[in-house]
Amino acid sequence: MLSLSISRNDGQPLCDQIVAGIKRQIDDRHLRPGTKLPSIRNFAEMHNISRFTVVEAYDRLVAMGYLHSRRGSGFYTAAPAPAEARLPAASDNHKRNEQLVWLIRRLLEADENTLLAGGPWLPNSWLDETGIRQSLNVLARKNGAYLLEYGHPFGYLPLREHLAQMLAGLGITARAGQVVLTQSTSQALELVIRFLLKPGDAALVDDPGYYNMFGNLRLQGVEMLSVPRNVDGPDLDAVEKLAAARQPKVYFTQSVMQNPTGTDISPHVAFRVLQAAEHHNFTVVEDDIFCDLQTKTTPRLATLDQLNRVIYVRSFSKTLSGSLRVGFIACAERIASELADIKMLTSITTSQFTERLVYLMLVDGHYRKYLSRLHERLGEARLNVVRAFERIGLDLFVEPADGMFIWARFPQVEDSLALAEASQRDGIMLAPGAVFRPHLECSPWMRFNVTVCEDVRVQRWLQRQVAGKAA
Repeated sequence: MLSLSISRNDGQPLCDQIVAGIKRQIDDRHLRPGTKLPSIRNFAEMHNISRFTVVEAYDRLVAMGYLHSRRGSGFYTAAPAPAEARLPAASDNHKRNEQLVWLIRRLLEADENTLLAGGPWLPNSWLDETGIRQSLNVLARKNGAYLLEYGHPFGYLPLREHLAQMLAGLGITARAGQVVLTQSTSQALELVIRFLLKPGDAALVDDPGYYNMFGNLRLQGVEMLSVPRNVDGPDLDAVEKLAAARQPKVYFTQSVMQNPTGTDISPHVAFRVLQAAEHHNFTVVEDDIFCDLQTKTTPRLATLDQLNRVIYVRSFSKTLSGSLRVGFIACAERIASELADIKMLTSITTSQFTERLVYLMLVDGHYRKYLSRLHERLGEARLNVVRAFERIGLDLFVEPADGMFIWARFPQVEDSLALAEASQRDGIMLAPGAVFRPHLECSPWMRFNVTVCEDVRVQRWLQRQVAGKAA
């Protein structure tokens, strides 16, 4: 009979506690081979934790050879295997990221009738389709082998030169040789992960933070060290303690319009993070994918550091188009050269055609005017949604100054997963806080996209949940 004690005050991730506890009971023969474990739902309810956490723990134990699953029946303890036959702990993180893949697939496959209230992008109607068509027509009239040939390993030079000028507007000094073009921010992060980390290495990450990157780090066998996110940026005490104790090689963070909280790092906290990076010898990877949604420029970590210890990544998919997969990495020149080598080994080159198209849109002045309209529209939506949420009775983590996200919760709800599941039945997709946590722990918070949450159908649904909880 499984008997397990789980504590939120233990300091160890809940998933790790479950894995260690079940593994210990199997090793000590308290659980005999063939013993059926509680279902995922029952285990989660018994311990008041997220089902995502139980899924990850059970899957890790299956990968380690301690459990096996029977389709339609559940999870059972496996017969003991010789120690050398069991997979090493470092391979645990190569598990499939079922819950994250499920969320991303649902977002990508959602039909036009689904309200993506927790979605990660702007609605199609907000994007500049006309501007894309105009630039496509201009590019199509130009003769050249760019329609047929592979691109340069670093990417299209005029675009890299223009990006260096754009970085100068943020106070970041860079030459074209320090810029590597990628298919997206996701590919940029993957290249950086391959360059800096190997299986078993530790990396600091924001908690909550970017779920897709967490999945990538898991696939690469990297140990994630959670840094709580405060309203003014990362928790400095946590950064110091984790860095001193675990010697991480990297800290992945978003300093501006952080996903999902919408918070900006304060100058004081930014300075202290860079001090910690210098003292504990780790690299900072700054993801600035939402840069163009900011109305008033504030210093980035890369601004303060000047690409000495900071690697800066960004793309245009959030403002231009999800189909124009053009991103970039800005870093020290020696690192850029090595990243370009990894890019060639993994994907040969990026698309010169889409890079030329993005270049045209950036330099003809149309993009700047489009952003001005977008900023105004986002500001109105954000204000409307903040007021609506206050009337409904949701608690806001912070009222963001820019961007499209609000991090909010119902005061009486401790696990937002149940709400997210319920919303799907009514054609609304919410983003529960658990998926934004590195180890998928339970969370009361949810990410809301203001461009969709202006819709009265979303607000009425949320209002009904408040009324139901109060009844």
